[in-house]
Amino acid sequence: MSKFGKLTYAQKKCVALVGLCMQRTGMLRPGDRIGVAVSGGVDSFVLLKTLLIRQAIVPFPFEIMALHVNPGFSPNSHRALTDWCVAEGVALHAELSDFGPRAHSPENRKNSPCFYCAMLRRKRLFRLCQDYGMTHLAFGHNADDLVVTTFMNLLQNGRSDGLSIREDFFEGRLQVVRPALLVEKGFIRAAARQWGLPVWANNCPSNGNTRRDDMLTWLQELWAHDKAFRVNTFNGLTRKQLDLTST
Repeated sequence: MSKFGKLTYAQKKCVALVGLCMQRTGMLRPGDRIGVAVSGGVDSFVLLKTLLIRQAIVPFPFEIMALHVNPGFSPNSHRALTDWCVAEGVALHAELSDFGPRAHSPENRKNSPCFYCAMLRRKRLFRLCQDYGMTHLAFGHNADDLVVTTFMNLLQNGRSDGLSIREDFFEGRLQVVRPALLVEKGFIRAAARQWGLPVWANNCPSNGNTRRDDMLTWLQELWAHDKAFRVNTFNGLTRKQLDLTST
């Protein structure tokens, strides 16, 4: 791991917890090919960097390719990702779409803009994985995402499910994985800053004005009453997901 330099505490937490997730769930096998969905945000960028470090640690070969579907609000925003991947020697497929504007247009009459845009981008990512022969599609969802999703499903839909660490699609030909699901957002933010990752701002008009944002605000107000509430929430939900998918 010397080629990556000495890691900070936050960086070590990201690398260790992603490794724990991968090992406990038997996520990868020799020769697997991972397409990492990189949005340009902090979560997916840190996941990409962390997987590159894990690639040097894991005692068998697997491939990594970054996949970026620009939603169309800023056509050139992913240039920073392109330059970074060239410098790091990472394979990249980046393309421009119109999914974001379409999600905010009359075309989308039934769903929230975020849901519709995410659905279109996921379909495209699935197709790219098929085209490139990927065995895995990795998303950068973290422990905070797991908590918010679980509470949204519980309070709005009466379901107790959250985000899965590993899901099979297309009769097992593709696995959607979330290797950073045990990592808290605070560590991810710190690691991104310390690695100097060229994260760019989310300029979607819905950014900061979603139900997820409202749910996170409500949870933060709840946790402010007692620090143990937050610790117990995160520990309980991450442990549940890890136990559900452990081999």
